[in-house]
Parts: sequence; C-alpha cells; structure tokens
Amino acid sequence: MNKNILFAIDINTQEIIVSDSPKGSTKINFIERISRQENVILYNAVLTLTSITDDSNVDITVFKAMDKVCQMIYNKYKETI
Repeated sequence: MNKNILFAIDINTQEIIVSDSPKGSTKINFIERISRQENVILYNAVLTLTSITDDSNVDITVFKAMDKVCQMIYNKYKETI
C-alpha cells in the first residue's frame, strides 16, 4: 500500500513535522522532526504549502503542485543523509 507523506510546521520549535498515512486510511504515523536549520529550503517550502491553505479560496491545483515540490525536496534530503 502506498503512503502519503504529510508535512506540518511547528512554529514554536521551528521544525518540520513529517508524517505518513497509508492511502485510504485516516491513520497518521509520525516519522520525524527536521529543524529549520537542518533544511531551510524544505522548511520554507512547507511554510508556503501551509500558507496556501490559509486562503479562503484554496486552489487545489496549486496546493497539489506545492505538495509535490515538498515531497521532492524531502526525498532528495533523505537521499543525502
């Protein structure tokens, strides 16, 4: 079963919270926290992704595109550690 990587920002600690969820499930599994200093580009990308949802007229196409960017940056980050 494929998993969807989910991203959130903890503003207090300036960390990215990375989780996953099996497709078709409502269960969310914590993966890791990544500090802003550890990956500034991913932090800013997730911050942008989060800000897209703040708009009352969320454009799902833009949201999905930004989510793909976050996924790509995260996958590249995982390859380098």
